[in-house]
Amino acid sequence: MPSASLPANRWFVLVAVTLAFLPAVLDMTILHVAVPTLTQSLNASGTEVLWIIDIYSLLMAGLLVPMGTLADRVGNRKILLIGLVMFGVASAWAAFAQSAAMLIAARVLLALGGSMILPCVLGLIRKTFEDEDERAIALGLWGMVGAAGAAVGPLVGGALLEHFWWGSVFLINVPIMFVVVPACYFLLPRSEQTTPGKWAIGQALLLIAGMISLVYGIKAGFGGKQPMTTVILVVAFGLAALTVFARKQLHSSKPMLDLSLLSHPAIVAGLIMAIVSSGALAGVELTLAQELQYVLGKTPLQAGVFMIPIMAAAAVAGPVAGYLSNWFGLRLVATLSLAISAIALVGLARSDFHEPGILVPLALAILGLTLSIALTASSIAIMGSVDASKGGAAGSLEATGYELGTGLGISLFGVFTSAVFSRAIELPSHLAQDLAEQASRTIGDSYIVAGLIGGEQGAALIEAGKVAFSQAHAVLLMTAAGVIAMLAVAVFFTLAGYRNSSRVPH
Repeated sequence: MPSASLPANRWFVLVAVTLAFLPAVLDMTILHVAVPTLTQSLNASGTEVLWIIDIYSLLMAGLLVPMGTLADRVGNRKILLIGLVMFGVASAWAAFAQSAAMLIAARVLLALGGSMILPCVLGLIRKTFEDEDERAIALGLWGMVGAAGAAVGPLVGGALLEHFWWGSVFLINVPIMFVVVPACYFLLPRSEQTTPGKWAIGQALLLIAGMISLVYGIKAGFGGKQPMTTVILVVAFGLAALTVFARKQLHSSKPMLDLSLLSHPAIVAGLIMAIVSSGALAGVELTLAQELQYVLGKTPLQAGVFMIPIMAAAAVAGPVAGYLSNWFGLRLVATLSLAISAIALVGLARSDFHEPGILVPLALAILGLTLSIALTASSIAIMGSVDASKGGAAGSLEATGYELGTGLGISLFGVFTSAVFSRAIELPSHLAQDLAEQASRTIGDSYIVAGLIGGEQGAALIEAGKVAFSQAHAVLLMTAAGVIAMLAVAVFFTLAGYRNSSRVPH
């Protein structure tokens, strides 16, 4: 029965889809504090750890739009239920993974399920709430739950790891699904209006293949494990796949991603802000979680508590950004938010985390607030530059930018930290060559090797790893600050005529 004929049930529909949305959002950040624990448990290499974390976001970036299109063709309810079941099965598989490769495969299935859940949640809200005022309230509640879920992810992960094994950060999704799947099955409208047309999964596969090939090339190039010929061939394949994808979008009457929108400077600025801001936020959180546990010796829960300022500030930034943009103008808010976040990164790079005082929590809060304001400003720039008829296409481009930024941020932060770490670490003498090579890759590898050799030499290796990681962390944050500062300057000039610019035509 259509939801329009059951007005009393629409708020129950909102509860159901919001509960369905929460695990997918939590999964984007809950793993950050679990990295040191699962690295030691699975003996995962630095490259494997990066794939475990960012394969989720990279696949989501390529799958969100085609899964949204599939939901339009088949029905949001059907695709959402399939996605929820898949997400629950993948969570159980991930929880009991016996190797890094098995966990990566489970994360692939999680991304597939998550990419079915997210667009269906929004689609069902839009179809269920026909009154604009009620829809605004519903979307506001949905956005609040999403921001809060992503923000508390590391804290929930830390609390679970305080009492259980690393797999608990995934297993927690299973009982949630036993509640959410029946709720969605019975509460969601069974009759939906669908749209005919082709499902362009081939274009999505091109996008995914291109992105993953480029990321693999970056990791292999920095890691130095693969011959340069292999790296060049993989990168060339990635660029070719993305080029073919772009050509198909530009020449299609109904593109999956409307890349013609990129002819508008404000949209380009907004998309770059979305990629850089989401990447910086994810990369800083992941690197900070490792610094707190590997170097400072904090438990996962203590690390989650330490990161509360950046998470809490990020969660409240959306309404703040909207108010400030209306009051002071988008150009000023976007530029200042990026500039201040760069200053906060410099402050964190120069801080002693052993004695954080009030300055480190304050810098974390400022960073979370300003980067999240920049994310909202990017959305305002993109959506404010198009006519209503182009809103869906612009939203798809924006969502892809967010997920792509998160995946690339984790990858680039990871490989950069690894590259600096391998040059900074001073290995103990008389360490076997193969062990020395492994120990110099990442701090996680240093801990694994230290556990193998034990004794004074193992303790010395751990201390050397701590010193090297702190140096790498500082260099990484300073570099990120420089990149974001340059972006602030570029945004200032790009958005100079934003208020006077004409919108993208139909």
